[in-house]
Amino acid sequence: MSTFTYTAVDQQGKETKGTIQVADQSAAIQRIKEMGFYPTRVTEVTKPLTPADRTQRHANRLGLTSNPARMKAALRPRMRLQIFPARIKTKHLCVFTRQLSTALDAGMPLLRCLRLLEEQENNPSLKSLIGEIGASIEGGSTFSEALAQHPRTFNPLYLSMVKAGELGGALEISLKRLSEFMEKTEKIKGKVIAALFYPVAVIIVASGVMAVMLIFVVPKFKEVFASMMNGRPLPAFTRLVLGISEGVKSHFLPVAAVITTFAIILAFTIRTRAGRTCFDRLKLRLPIFGPLLCKLAIARFTRTLGTLTTSGVPILQALTIVKETAGNVILSRAIEGIHKNVKQGETITAPLRQSGIFPVMVVGMIDVGEQTGALPEMLNKIADNYDDEVDNSVSALMSLLEPIMIVLLAIVVGSIVIAMFLPILDLINNGFGPTDSGNI
Repeated sequence: MSTFTYTAVDQQGKETKGTIQVADQSAAIQRIKEMGFYPTRVTEVTKPLTPADRTQRHANRLGLTSNPARMKAALRPRMRLQIFPARIKTKHLCVFTRQLSTALDAGMPLLRCLRLLEEQENNPSLKSLIGEIGASIEGGSTFSEALAQHPRTFNPLYLSMVKAGELGGALEISLKRLSEFMEKTEKIKGKVIAALFYPVAVIIVASGVMAVMLIFVVPKFKEVFASMMNGRPLPAFTRLVLGISEGVKSHFLPVAAVITTFAIILAFTIRTRAGRTCFDRLKLRLPIFGPLLCKLAIARFTRTLGTLTTSGVPILQALTIVKETAGNVILSRAIEGIHKNVKQGETITAPLRQSGIFPVMVVGMIDVGEQTGALPEMLNKIADNYDDEVDNSVSALMSLLEPIMIVLLAIVVGSIVIAMFLPILDLINNGFGPTDSGNI
């Protein structure tokens, strides 16, 4: 029998502490739940573990104690992972959150859920991460404290919702809301990326085709025209294309160096505070993509704030998290103003109206939600509405961009082809030079 100290909350959220003697931590959690409490911290009363003891415990859990060489090989990748942590894709983290929520909702203890998910996980990075989280919980940490040890994977939004779920005794509900939030965010993000992928791909292909034609193909025609025209001047459009070809061919490396230097300077400028502000303001004012990005920012703001407040996160803490995850400096400043107003006991609608980002309808709906005490529900309704608008805008943008990009590509390539055929048409219409005309 081992002795465990625990901290738990009852159905009314009142915290209680105590000590029990059971066989292991799973039994302790089960006993606490049978007592009508929800455990938030269960710690075994033992002497502190040395690094050698921790390594041995990890080896025992993996079943490697009988083979020292295998134990060393198995432990080495985990140590490398801690030094060079690999990023886990959001879609994998979303699946993990959904599965953990389902298992907890079925009544399984948290530690057992983590062990089952670790066993079935195929992604090496996520498998190792789940194992480390389980080991931290075995050492006495709460779930939120174990997640906080991996800030590259779990952002403040994730940690705050998990902590709110622990304190409220509804961790499975918080995880379910979190997984739904991540799924919707990834869905909208994927649609926007798909909308931007097509024009970028067409521009890259068109630039490659133009470079090949201007550097390698057009100069060959220039040599042919020099022997065919017999001193006759070329058409103006043909001379223009040949001049562009000569300029690109002669100054390709300097132009490439200038473009690369400009791109590097722009990248560093965007990282500065003033540069980032100008860049984010420019994104919201673009002719075609600006309204789409503005709708996306509104949907992200309302979805994040609505999810946090629904999960029981205090409004000031929720606003701080939303500000950090806004992704736009202009929107972050508006959220900072909201935070100041709420801290002083005022409403959140005035800074929204002053920011110039949020439409009047959105500000009005948030104002009504705040006055009626249904702000989380109103924020989620706004987010659902703007998710649909983003979806419709992306579909309309795709249907508009496809023919435009095809026509532009046809114009560019067709112009070069026409410029190369104009001298031939001129020769056909006016004869092949003075000597041939005399013979005729």
